[in-house]
Amino acid sequence: MSATRASTGQMESQLRQWGAKLDELVAKADAAGAEAKVDYRKRIEELKSKHQLAQSKLEELRAAGSEKLETLKVGVESAWKELEAAFRELTH
Repeated sequence: MSATRASTGQMESQLRQWGAKLDELVAKADAAGAEAKVDYRKRIEELKSKHQLAQSKLEELRAAGSEKLETLKVGVESAWKELEAAFRELTH
């Protein structure tokens, strides 16, 4: 297995975990009071958007030929860092 495949496999696993965490956060937002709920929902929607972007970039990387890997890798890493930072901010 190539390093890229191993790396994308790990990223896919992490995205699934974050997807489950997003579901938990949505449930908490639904249970929150009205004022807190609005702010929390907005932050969750931003997080969902970042999650979808990271998923999209990962799919592009997986489908790319070797000549495009380096170019796409930068986009994946950037999207990944944004998603990771957003999760840390929302959950801490």
